[in-house]
Amino acid sequence: MITPGTTDPVLVAMSGGVDSSLATALLARGGRRVIGVTLKTFCYSGVEGPSKTCCGLEGIADAKSVAAQLEVAHFVYDVEERFTHDVIDDFVSEYAAGRTPIPCVRCNSFTKFRDLVRRADDLGCSHVATGHYGRVTPGADGAAVLRLGRDERKDQTYFLWGIPRSSLDRLILPLGELTKPEVRAEATRLGLDTAEKPESYEICFVPDNDYAGVLRRYLPDDHPSLSSGPFVLEDGRVVGEHPGYAHFTVGQRKGLPGGFSAPMYVIEIRAHEQTVIVGPRESLARGSLRAGGANWLTDPPEEGETLGVRIRHGAPIVEATLTARGPDTFSVELTLPQSAITPGQSAVLYREDVVVGGGVIH
Repeated sequence: MITPGTTDPVLVAMSGGVDSSLATALLARGGRRVIGVTLKTFCYSGVEGPSKTCCGLEGIADAKSVAAQLEVAHFVYDVEERFTHDVIDDFVSEYAAGRTPIPCVRCNSFTKFRDLVRRADDLGCSHVATGHYGRVTPGADGAAVLRLGRDERKDQTYFLWGIPRSSLDRLILPLGELTKPEVRAEATRLGLDTAEKPESYEICFVPDNDYAGVLRRYLPDDHPSLSSGPFVLEDGRVVGEHPGYAHFTVGQRKGLPGGFSAPMYVIEIRAHEQTVIVGPRESLARGSLRAGGANWLTDPPEEGETLGVRIRHGAPIVEATLTARGPDTFSVELTLPQSAITPGQSAVLYREDVVVGGGVIH
């Protein structure tokens, strides 16, 4: 962990969850001058349900409570307009185009980290800290690099590939050497109000995981993504009708036609045809991928370089070879084909445990 001098103020992003609470406590109890900041996003404005998530009203209250416990200053900043533009609008446009976006990547990349660095400058803080599971250490040339967290099952570097490279020198991740059980135990030992707070796995502005419900609020009733269309086999045979391709993602089994000798999966979504292609599990395998919107946190890889790639959160890092790299795109060939490589998800590249960068799968 890269740390500032003991007299340098540190801005800590406080969501109101146990992870950011312990990150704040570790820095404050370690003698750092800490200023807690909570970003008020759109997550509970006009939406039923998500006020209990770490991004909602309860999260703000819990962050304030922990800050008071630790006797650190705490500020709340309204970023609703930026969050709506960066995250929600992108979420809607991606699903409307038949892709499956990751709002947390967009939020970290475009809203949170840029705003946190700006707030740190305004508050005279030299560094920014968060409760993400990852590590920031000096690389071979002395510049900061982002590495996998020690708890690989909880590692969150997959969600951080899009942050500005310039922010790494100012980033502190106090939980990088800890596992989730160790975080819970330490938060309990310190008596933090959020020690037993359950984790939320929902997207903060999507209550009850009702993605289509969010789309219906932003898209016209007759939008193709919410209108019926055919289920089609890979050979072109129509085998049923779906209620709108926005209800489906590559690799999905639920909601598909039955009557086949083997389970069927979504293989592809063809938004321009309002068609959902279905097929057997083996049809999900792909040996290559192309990604756009690339962001590099180290020197970019060269064509022919062997790297690790992760194609979804929680998936293993698998070996791949970079076959092409453009100004903001890259392509890789996988050593072993992978299942359900999904447009809209992230492909994150690693050199051993160092995050090289990433992009959005086409």
